[in-house]
Amino acid sequence: MSTSKRDQTIVLLITRDGMGSAEPSLQQKLLKNYLRLLAESGMLPAAICFYTEGVKLVTEGSPVIEELKALEERGVHLIICSTCLNYFGLTDKVQVGIVGGMADIIEAQWRADKVITL
Repeated sequence: MSTSKRDQTIVLLITRDGMGSAEPSLQQKLLKNYLRLLAESGMLPAAICFYTEGVKLVTEGSPVIEELKALEERGVHLIICSTCLNYFGLTDKVQVGIVGGMADIIEAQWRADKVITL
């Protein structure tokens, strides 16, 4: 029996401080809209992994904190790279998600049927 798309385990990777290649304000606006629509759609990923500049999105002042909180409340695991937080000096500014290591991100990827990088 084949697995339907709705039954697949999806993991999103966010490695930038926004979505796409454009002016930062447009990148963040696109990501905010994407995350809002994702939460509303009911097609939720199992996890969203944040590393490199993506960790900035889970910290104080992020324009997508409310959308990320809504996803977390609906059961989406938000995994944040501790090495990246340390690099940017943001460890004490995390507002949402679980701080983990690269091993946690690897585990999420390997458990997923599909991994999507935004």
